[in-house]
Amino acid sequence: MNNIFGYNFSTLTFNDTIDKIVDFGLKKKSTYVCVSNVHMLVTATKSNKFSRILENADLAILDGMPLCWTYKFKYGYQPERVAGRHLMHSLINASIDKKMSIYIYGSEQHKLEKAKEYILLNYPGVQIAGMLSPPFRMLTMEEEDEVVQNINNSGANIVFVALGCPKQEVWMHKMKGKINATMLGIGIAVETLTKQQMPTPKWIENIGFEWLFRLVKEPKKLLKRYLITNSIFFKLLFLELLFNKNNKVLEGH
Repeated sequence: MNNIFGYNFSTLTFNDTIDKIVDFGLKKKSTYVCVSNVHMLVTATKSNKFSRILENADLAILDGMPLCWTYKFKYGYQPERVAGRHLMHSLINASIDKKMSIYIYGSEQHKLEKAKEYILLNYPGVQIAGMLSPPFRMLTMEEEDEVVQNINNSGANIVFVALGCPKQEVWMHKMKGKINATMLGIGIAVETLTKQQMPTPKWIENIGFEWLFRLVKEPKKLLKRYLITNSIFFKLLFLELLFNKNNKVLEGH
C-alpha cells in the first residue's frame, strides 16, 4: 500500500471522503478521523505515542498540499486534497440532507457562540446537538465522564473537535469506544468557516501556500514551528526519496 514515511493515508476523492464519514455518522460508529498535514506527520515521527494514534485512525485524510505533492513525487499521481474548512462545510450540508446532528467540542466559549449563530443562519435545517468549550487544563476523570455522557446523550452523529493538533487527536483516540459518534479533528476550521478568522483565499489554497498565508498573519506564533517542522519534513522526504531510488537501482540489477 502506498504510504508516506510508513503512514497510510486515504486517497479517496473529496466527495468519497464525505460519503465515508457520513456512513460512519449514520451508524453512530465510534470512530475518529485525522485531518493530516505536515505538522501532524512530523509530530508522529517524533512521538511513538502520537505515531500509534495516527496509525489507528479510522481515516487519515490529506489536508496539506505538501502531502499530496509527496504522493506525486513517490508514486506518480497526486490525490485530491481534503481541506478541513471545506470538509466541515460539506459535512454540515450532508448532515442536513441525512437528518444527522452535529456537535462541536473545543475552541473558546465566545467563539462557539459566534459559530452557533453563523451556522444556524447559513445552514438552514442544521441540527446542532451541542457545543462545549473545555477548560484549558487536564480534565478530571469525573469531568471526562460528564463530557462523554453529554455528547452521547445529545444524540450527535458527528463531533467536530477543535482543540488543535496534537491535543485533538490525543483526545479522539482516548474517546474512541466511549463516544458513540464519528469524531473529526478540525483545528481552526470552526473559526475560518464561520468568518471569525480570515480564511485562506482559494487561489492561495490551490497553489499550496496556505502555510505562508497563515505565517504572514501570525508570524510570532508560527515562525518557529514552521521552520522546525518544515525542515524535518523535507529532510525526511529527501531520505525517503533517496531510499526509494536506491531500492529501484538494486531491483534493476
